[in-house]
Amino acid sequence: MKTSELLVACLEEEGIEYIFGIPGEENADFMMALEKSNSIKFILTRHEQGAAFMAEVYGRLTGTPAGCLGTLGPGATNLITGVADANMDRAPLLALTGQGASTRLHKESHQIMDVVAMFKPVTKWATTILHPNSVPEIVRKAVRLARSEKPGACHIELPEDVAKIPTDAVPMKPHRYRRSVTDPEQIDKAFSMLRAAKRPVILAGNGCIRRRASAELRRFCETTGIGVINTFMAKGCVDLDADYCLYTIGLQAKDVVSCALDAADLVITLGYDMVEYHPRLWNAERDKQIIHVDFLPAEIDENYHPELELVGDLAHTLKTINMNIAKLGAVKRDLSQQRNTREEMKQQLLEHADDETEGTIRPQKVLADARAVMGSKDILLSDVGAHKMWIARYYQCHEPNTCLIPNGFCSMGFALPGAIAASLVYPNRNILSICGDAGFLMNVQEMETAKRLNSNIVVMVWEDHEYGLIAWKQQNEFGHHTDLSFGNPDWLLLAQSFGWHSHYIEKSAALQNTLRDAFDESGPSLIVVPIDYRENMLLTEKMGNIVCSI
Repeated sequence: MKTSELLVACLEEEGIEYIFGIPGEENADFMMALEKSNSIKFILTRHEQGAAFMAEVYGRLTGTPAGCLGTLGPGATNLITGVADANMDRAPLLALTGQGASTRLHKESHQIMDVVAMFKPVTKWATTILHPNSVPEIVRKAVRLARSEKPGACHIELPEDVAKIPTDAVPMKPHRYRRSVTDPEQIDKAFSMLRAAKRPVILAGNGCIRRRASAELRRFCETTGIGVINTFMAKGCVDLDADYCLYTIGLQAKDVVSCALDAADLVITLGYDMVEYHPRLWNAERDKQIIHVDFLPAEIDENYHPELELVGDLAHTLKTINMNIAKLGAVKRDLSQQRNTREEMKQQLLEHADDETEGTIRPQKVLADARAVMGSKDILLSDVGAHKMWIARYYQCHEPNTCLIPNGFCSMGFALPGAIAASLVYPNRNILSICGDAGFLMNVQEMETAKRLNSNIVVMVWEDHEYGLIAWKQQNEFGHHTDLSFGNPDWLLLAQSFGWHSHYIEKSAALQNTLRDAFDESGPSLIVVPIDYRENMLLTEKMGNIVCSI
């Protein structure tokens, strides 16, 4: 077979199910080989960035990488934002790019640039195929690295002349390895610290949304009653209805949930990733006693210097703790601050849930209605903008991976293509994408992809005619903001031109029924909500006046 055919065979052996992207001249051989595959589906997108976001969401939901494909030069540069987003949000992904012939890579030549060097800072590994016989090892290494904790992106480049070379090499059969486990002596030390703590609290990060880890975390909390605060990307690691659920932290300002952290004499971080929520925001005095539990040792940081690190498979560590929980013995704890935090936050989550307004609608009302309509396993995807802050605070979850928020690299344009991928993974679930009017238009071309696939998704656009999050932050820091306003299309005509269903919300009382109707429609639906972002500064004021009540 040719090298391009061997590459496809290796991807098939790895169980790759989807490749999203746009082909070019330089990967034509690969596309001809891919066309013959019985197991890999190629999804043609309208922009390489959309393809990368689709592959990211597939990886976040399944734990297995998908591919995103671009040609050399501009195709590769278009991929890079979505690849970087997947890498920093810890989603397994394979970026596949074509390249000009190896005979012209050393000199100035049409569309030639060092793509591998460009991808290295935003991937776990990036390489080029220089010899056909290296393909099996390269693919095996790339997939293993992409899947290994912390998951991320890997990049493989195939020059067009190498793609044509015949080879008798064969794919390597994947062998999965078991992750390392924590030293039992370290777990005994953790029990000693837990026995001495009167007000321990758990800070759960992105690593906790793996299903086994979430199940063991819930078992631990049911036994101990210790409360769990989750970061944006750890939503659903514990059920929002559980008494030990203390909701979400990470808005870069003191919130009600911060009170439980302030009162804690021991912070147990589980799968915590400081790309989401820096420890200077919750351990500014560097006086917190910390147990770090994760797949990898702690990142070195002056505000995050754990006394104990339980390094190994997170789910196994929690399972071992649960199996030996009797060692903890009877412990008298004071969790009153945590109970008070939960009750106070519960009341705030209900604010404006029953609003009846015309014209603009408060964010709290929109999210209360979304939560009322969405089932426990339905999936909400947030784009990046002011709406992301409201979703993080007000939309809570029952199950892991049911609210996907990009919170490492934080790229706008994520939610529409991401929703398309989510619908491929879970075609029988309701999929809701919430975007700002700015972020939605960054990948608006994928409306055609959604229609072509007849994706059963609902995309909700919060319309405020400006870059709302930037306006909010500038207003907060400087007392005013620069001109960040822009115009918008006629949303209903836009939807019609792409063959989508569409709805414009003029009264808040109509939102729930409109959402239900949209989910019942076949194919993609657009809902536009004129949003009342006067609430932004009101939330800032509220959070600036928080006093922790005991």
